[in-house]
Amino acid sequence: MIDKLIELVVVLFIVSLGTFALVSFIPGDPSVAILGEGHAPEDYARVRAEMGLDDSFSTRYWHWLSGALQGDLGTSMVPPQGPVIDSIGEAMPVSLQLALMGLVIAIVVAVPLAVYSARHQGNWIDRAIGAGTFGVLSIPSFLSGLLLIMLAVNHLGWFPRSQWVRISEGLGQNLYHAILPAIAISLLEMAMFTRILRSDLVMTLGEKFILVAKAKGMSNTRLLFSDALRPSSFSLITMLGVVLGSMIGSTVIVETLFSLPGMGSLIVRAAQQGDMPMVQGAVLVIAVIYVVANGVIDIAYGYLDPRSRRAHV
Repeated sequence: MIDKLIELVVVLFIVSLGTFALVSFIPGDPSVAILGEGHAPEDYARVRAEMGLDDSFSTRYWHWLSGALQGDLGTSMVPPQGPVIDSIGEAMPVSLQLALMGLVIAIVVAVPLAVYSARHQGNWIDRAIGAGTFGVLSIPSFLSGLLLIMLAVNHLGWFPRSQWVRISEGLGQNLYHAILPAIAISLLEMAMFTRILRSDLVMTLGEKFILVAKAKGMSNTRLLFSDALRPSSFSLITMLGVVLGSMIGSTVIVETLFSLPGMGSLIVRAAQQGDMPMVQGAVLVIAVIYVVANGVIDIAYGYLDPRSRRAHV
């Protein structure tokens, strides 16, 4: 447990350093992004001095990291130049809700499909589910989002495209506006979960304890859900942390397609405007969520699968 926490702290440090370095070395002068072009050289020099941009990389990183540890991610360069953490605090709930909804949708659909496919292994139902999931995996998120917009928004008119209602303004309306982008985010994970769980279920169903249970007359339904599903779910559970982080990242595309005020739109807008502190803060927050989610799943896996605990003894 202690070793896992130490690893988590080290990874978070590396992530913060990489995030700061990546954004810091992007070509362009932040003072020009703030003042615009056509100003005197001394004006740009003054802005750079005020922001500490002329300091060494290590000095700038230390100031940024010490501020981040206290919840201060800096100030936006773009008017109205408010605190970065405030903008992230407004955008993150949108992205987090979409990612969590997408994850729930993916699991709710994938588990029954995988169980049904494994139970009918080798017949046309299994082959159809396999072909369908393979086809979904071949479609990138931006294309599936566009297809959903064309079908459910433009053609059928079932959902709005570019509106967002926060939960505080009404849960029903919030879900109505969030469900389509959440489905767009969930499709790839839905197909991947189905294929992985189906493969693990097929392997588990060939184990000796399953054959013994069958010989005792246990029904197939009970075998699948009570005996086979739990030991077959470890790969799926291990992936949840990775998938949650990647789904938050994939909202960059989906939020842009649906014009939603989440982290994706925030990062794209900040990058276009050259708002370095905003990009650094937003990328860091997403990276931290990704790393922490993976760390929690990694620790929880040891309690779910006793074999992994024994392996570390």
